[in-house]
Amino acid sequence: MKRIFLLALTIGMVQMGMAQSGYRTFREKVRLGFKLDPMISILKPQESGVNRNSSKAGLAFGVMADFNLNETGNYALASGFNVVLGGSKLKYDAGKGLGDFKASPAEYNMKLTYIEIPLALKLKTTSHNDIDWWGQFGTYLAFPVSGRADIISLNQTFDRVNILPEMNRINIGMLIGAGIEYPLGETLKGVVGVTYQNGFVDVTRNAKWNDGKVNMNSFALRLGVYF
Repeated sequence: MKRIFLLALTIGMVQMGMAQSGYRTFREKVRLGFKLDPMISILKPQESGVNRNSSKAGLAFGVMADFNLNETGNYALASGFNVVLGGSKLKYDAGKGLGDFKASPAEYNMKLTYIEIPLALKLKTTSHNDIDWWGQFGTYLAFPVSGRADIISLNQTFDRVNILPEMNRINIGMLIGAGIEYPLGETLKGVVGVTYQNGFVDVTRNAKWNDGKVNMNSFALRLGVYF
């Protein structure tokens, strides 16, 4: 009976050691965290007859995932899953914009929601107790899941007009960012930085809006934690 107990105890300790080793290996290869990014969203028209009246305060939040490319974590592929709340105010001359409001000049207060997947090369200094600096450069894929606009035309206001069917179904762009990481505990690290995203794809379908190309750009303050 004693031998069986010792054998079971030994097997249990070996399994715990193997599980702990696998856990450490996973932590060395992948870092997970959560971010909350207050941002300024900008819809930038490229054609005359469409003007930006103002930018829009927005928010991006979601999960950060860094896949380390070396043992020290100096190089990593930074990805994740984000929800982006943005938009802007655009003023359209008569003859441009959506068909129901094209007869007269109109202002569109656009409120857009995207699901976004970033992919960037991240470079980071590494230290055990001090502040680490990081920078990243890459791209992203974004998919609109909601599009609403408050439209003012001839002193009439049309609230929450659904413009999602008239939006392009994908957005691709460039992202760059830089900042710092600082220790908050044994494994917890805080993140502060700034990021810029420049969209390459026309947000509004030109055949529907007759507005040329409208890019969506943003400046954001990165606030997050790695666990």
